[in-house]
Amino acid sequence: MAQIIGSYFTSHVPSIGAAIARDLQKEAYWSPFFDGLIPVRRWLSEQQPDVAVVFYNDHGLNFFLDTLPTFAVGAAETYANADEGWGLPVQPSFTGHRNLSWHIIENLVADEFDITMCQQMNVDHAVVVPFQLAYPQASVWPLRIVPIAINTVQHPLPSARRCLALGRAVGKALRSWPGSERIVVMGTGGLSHQLEGERAGHINNAYDLFCLNNIKDNPGALTHHSALDLVELAGTQGVEILNWIAARGALGDAPLRQQSRNYHIPISNTAAATLVLEPIGN
Repeated sequence: MAQIIGSYFTSHVPSIGAAIARDLQKEAYWSPFFDGLIPVRRWLSEQQPDVAVVFYNDHGLNFFLDTLPTFAVGAAETYANADEGWGLPVQPSFTGHRNLSWHIIENLVADEFDITMCQQMNVDHAVVVPFQLAYPQASVWPLRIVPIAINTVQHPLPSARRCLALGRAVGKALRSWPGSERIVVMGTGGLSHQLEGERAGHINNAYDLFCLNNIKDNPGALTHHSALDLVELAGTQGVEILNWIAARGALGDAPLRQQSRNYHIPISNTAAATLVLEPIGN
């Protein structure tokens, strides 16, 4: 049977990709963040996952404000990266795991999740940057992916409770997959940040630490805030914590250990973090 080896959570702000492109990882402004990826890479090297199920939010590459699904699951053979206008180098395409995608989709619909099925899909920096951080020397991505996009842009947003339930349903589907794949679940985005308006530059250290301190053993604590509460607490882009909550849900209720954790303020007016959780006994 397939095995969920754990979850890798990370920020995905485009300026990280720009820093990589400019080889700025060792500069004082960036090194506290990039140094936190060293144990993540070591863990991935030891665990050797075959597939990544990636909870992320699309930034207009696939969906715009006129047509934006709450939840969308990729079911493509290939996922291309494209120029988003940030000046980031376009990265290699990802290979999908189409059969696993359809297994997840079928199980989610059976569990009464109304999702959008995407047989053609591009991936933006919310998927690419976490892979650049995890596999900095890769010319070809070593994992196949199943991307799952969550709306964190156009209100009404899904609740944190619903995103946790989505993740749990995905985890149940993964545990019923008859293949032998080793699966890492990824949650990308955040932490607290806001890019526009009167609160541009908003960072909430207390809320970020609340999330980091509770997500392992008490993820339900992160569901007590409404979507609008999350905007108030974390900023309009900080609602990307929904991706982390969904990814945590996929790990289920088994006891977990924290393999790695890093938190740094700020990079590009963002509270940046990385976290690795794995089931005890792996």
